[in-house]
Amino acid sequence: MKPVQAQSIPTRIVHPQILYFGTPVVLLTTLNRNATTNITPMSSAWALGNRIILGLGEGGQGLANLRHHGECVVNLPGPELWSQVEALAPFTGADPVPASKQGVFRFQPDKFGAADLTPVPSCKVRPYRIAECPLQIEAQLVDIRESGNHIRFGIVELESITVHAHVEIVIDDSHINPLAWSPLIYNFRHYFGLGHELGKTFRAEI
Repeated sequence: MKPVQAQSIPTRIVHPQILYFGTPVVLLTTLNRNATTNITPMSSAWALGNRIILGLGEGGQGLANLRHHGECVVNLPGPELWSQVEALAPFTGADPVPASKQGVFRFQPDKFGAADLTPVPSCKVRPYRIAECPLQIEAQLVDIRESGNHIRFGIVELESITVHAHVEIVIDDSHINPLAWSPLIYNFRHYFGLGHELGKTFRAEI
């Protein structure tokens, strides 16, 4: 196959301030030192097997909580929850507010109430699940690796231990219905749902 001539498909070298090129939103619930549950809205997340990888900024309460108590719930909201996710955006669970967040974020001890979300006890971890999220994955910490230069963050590896799903998106105990489940997508700081199905991989079982 001959390479395409560069001028036939125009491109432009750009320098985006962010690289949120479209990933699922996660509402991460972790345990505060006072045994209450914090909610961290974030979108740097992906899964491989029973491992989930998260990217969390230093100075946030979610990362601090994971270092202190290595359990969490990875709650995945659908598109209908975007406004409740956004309601959490200006808040931090850190008190006092870290210097890097002052002037932009403010302390909020009750994020469930602030976003009108419902806490539900988990089965195997202490942080609460979020009832409204169609997928709720209880997980335990495997490792945290520090990275970044001017902006520091933690690359968090989790192991999934229990998965809860709303019954309307379940086919059977081993399969989620991809036609019924749509994640909320964070695309260059804008919220989207999924569009129409385009096809499926040859390894799809349903």
